[in-house]
Amino acid sequence: MQFKKYTKQRNGSIQGLRSFKDTLPKNIKKFISKRGQIYSETLNNWKHIVGENLFKVCYPKSYKNSNKFGVSTLTIMVRRGNEVDLEYSKKEIITRMNIFFEDQVVEKIKLTSFNDERKIIVKDIISNVKNEKIKKSLLELTKVFKEK
Repeated sequence: MQFKKYTKQRNGSIQGLRSFKDTLPKNIKKFISKRGQIYSETLNNWKHIVGENLFKVCYPKSYKNSNKFGVSTLTIMVRRGNEVDLEYSKKEIITRMNIFFEDQVVEKIKLTSFNDERKIIVKDIISNVKNEKIKKSLLELTKVFKEK
């Protein structure tokens, strides 16, 4: 094996195959390691973090990490009519998330409300699919998302 020093690469590399993480750009690596992991872990453990009652009416939409201009913010989608319940639970959710991640991960929660009309639209889109196998798999996928 020969060692080459590429001028366009950050690091010297070994000639031949490189691992996937070495081929990613530097800013994408940071995004995946910091922001992506926190958001995906939040999605996976959302039921545990907020509890059974709030789990049925809300879900995390996005997560923005803190930088020099702002604080770390979690955006939560809330079903219309249940905003007050979540508003009173903001501090508890922040403390539960920080305990779960064992770090100061969330400092602020932003709420966005939505109607239940989205479920009707999704069912209409699925009913328009002509292939029965695809239609069944899409219906199973929506059932899994409803459970999470």
